[in-house]
Amino acid sequence: MATAHAAQRRRAVLGDLLPGALARDAALVAGAAAFVGVAAQIAVPLPGTPVPVTGQTFAVLLAGAALGFGRAGLGMLVYLLAGMAGVPWFTDGTSGTGFPTLGYIIGFIAAGAVVGRLAQLGGDRTPLRTIGTMLTGTAIMYAAGVPYLMAALHVDLAKAVDLGVTPFLAGDALKVALAAGLLPAAWKLTGAARDR
Repeated sequence: MATAHAAQRRRAVLGDLLPGALARDAALVAGAAAFVGVAAQIAVPLPGTPVPVTGQTFAVLLAGAALGFGRAGLGMLVYLLAGMAGVPWFTDGTSGTGFPTLGYIIGFIAAGAVVGRLAQLGGDRTPLRTIGTMLTGTAIMYAAGVPYLMAALHVDLAKAVDLGVTPFLAGDALKVALAAGLLPAAWKLTGAARDR
């Protein structure tokens, strides 16, 4: 009875429902990096800003919730390091550090890890909790991206917010709403949701 209860407690995120701990974790970390890399290729440039609308942020939020603190943070670190090493999976197939949106990518590491930790605490089990979790992750990405944008473009805070936050609020609200529908539904489908 105690062993079954301990196994149930360890299933804190959706990724824990897959068997085979070490191989599973390595595959999930690599898969999270690749998922964000593929999502980065869904990019729509916006006039007047160097920051495009992409699928990256949604992928980071989903990966964080599905994988938990350690695996999500590591997956985003792998994404960043592989891109800087030459894998052409940043938006527009670029790699390296010579672009003003790198701060957002650096923020993916913290955002993925924090969203993962909140999911481990049950932050993805209901639509309302998922909204709070996803808003937290989104705010972290903005908090990392805007200062880097300021430095890269030599603009003040107001201009950086105008370029790197304001045009994306509606799209990010939609991403949060989608996650609030998808994640609790995924838990219901697995039959493994826990009341936290």
